Formats: sequence, C-alpha cells, structure tokens
Amino acid sequence: MINKHHFAIGDLQGCAGSLDELLFQRLPADSQLRFVGDLVNRGPASARTLRLVRQLGERAESVLGNHDIHLLAVAAGVRKRGRSDTLDDILEAPDCDELLTWLRHRPLAIRENGFLLVHAGVLPQWTAEQTMELASEVEQALRGPNWRAFLADIFGNVAVRWDAGLRGIERHRVVVNALTRLRFCSADGVMDLKSKEGPGGTPTGHMPWFDVPGRLTEDTTVVCGHWSTLGLVMRPNLMALDTGCVWGGKLTAARLATDPAQRSLIQVDCPQYCDPLA
Repeated sequence: MINKHHFAIGDLQGCAGSLDELLFQRLPADSQLRFVGDLVNRGPASARTLRLVRQLGERAESVLGNHDIHLLAVAAGVRKRGRSDTLDDILEAPDCDELLTWLRHRPLAIRENGFLLVHAGVLPQWTAEQTMELASEVEQALRGPNWRAFLADIFGNVAVRWDAGLRGIERHRVVVNALTRLRFCSADGVMDLKSKEGPGGTPTGHMPWFDVPGRLTEDTTVVCGHWSTLGLVMRPNLMALDTGCVWGGKLTAARLATDPAQRSLIQVDCPQYCDPLA
C-alpha cells in the first residue's frame, strides 16, 4: 500500500546541490523516492548525484534515462563524449566501476500502486504490462556479461516504429528509444526523435505521445520526465516532472497519491548550469 510520503522526482542531471536541498530540507525523512531518470550529465556534480541516490538504498529507485545510458556507453568505450557532457567526475572517480555497475542495474520501467514510471514515454500500442515485459528484456541485456556489445549497437534514430515481430537488437532499439527518448509520435506510434520543442512546436503529423487517442496506457498514471520544454504536467493519468533543473528551472517532487487531488508538489529553485538556447 502506498504511504503518504511516497514521491516521484524529476530529472536531476548532475544537480547534486538541488537534490541536497530537496532531500535534507524539504522532504520528510521517511520518504520513499522514485526518480524518473537522467541522474547525470550537463550539471556540475554527476558523481555526487549518483552517490546520493545510491546511498538512499531501499528508500529509492530510479529508472534509466537517455543521459544515464549515454554515460554507460561512453564508459564502455562504444560512444563518443558529447560537447556538453559533464561526465569526467564519474569516469575519473575511484569508485567509477561501482557507480556504473549500480547504474546499469537500474530498471527502465517501474510499475507499482497503479503508477507506471518511465523516463520519457510509452508507445500507444503498449499496455502497462507489455511495457514492463519489454523493459525487462533490455534490463537483462544491460545486466549481462555482454552489456558493452549491447550498448555498441543500441543507438540509432531509424528505430522509430514498433512491430510485434521485431527481434534482437532492432526490437531493443525501439524499446530504448521509446522509454528514454520519446516526445512526439504519430497516431499509429511512429516516433519523431529529432524535435525537442514543447507542444507548440509539434512536428507535422505527430502529437505528444500522451495525447494519442486510444493509447493502451490511458487507464494507468504514467510518471515521466525527459521533456523540459514541456514542463510540469499534472493530469489524472499523467505526471510529467522535468521542470528544467539544470537549465535554471526547478527540481520537482510530486506526491504519488492514488487520488489526483492529493498529488501535492514540493519544488526547489535551481541555479542555471546550462543555457537552453546554446
């Protein structure tokens, strides 16, 4: 049964100072916490952020975001660092291997108490149960002995359409793209992975993934982050919590109450570490 101090927390992206304030000044000490991913990158303290979340132990869990998977791939030597990456404090840390092992054992989706937690979104053809099954396939690969080879093949913008007949790496590319990168898709679930605009900049023929008519997770409250230009969205069946912490916005914690009227917010004002227009 969900307790009154059960919160979901938006994208951190290495903003350990904001997390400090939230954890030690704003949230009840016995809170159960669920992070929507992107724990690292762009902010100034990715290593300390990972350590903070890890040290919460059984009080907390986080799904993997696209920046988290990018870190794993860079560390594995199968992906180049980005121009705006701030990952050196992890890659050069004495406990780097421990942090990365912990990170790659995080789930891609969490389903509990009527909530489905993912980093980015869910394709309209997927039920909550199917989402968990597909996430599990990728989790097994990331936790297995061949995780580096898996990451070498998983990236790509061409894997944009789900088909139940997909197998192997093509299947897993679609799953990873949906769960960690999705913003817009067409009515039949074809993803646009290029646009980072808010809903006012929706690509032609597409819509925000959560507005697709008849999506099969309409009866589940999906909790997500990833989309800072969307900002905070609170609906009975959607809690979008990326409020642009690393961009000088806010770090948001939302109470995971079954009754939407009781989903209160706790927010921390954040320093601006990145220019969203740069």
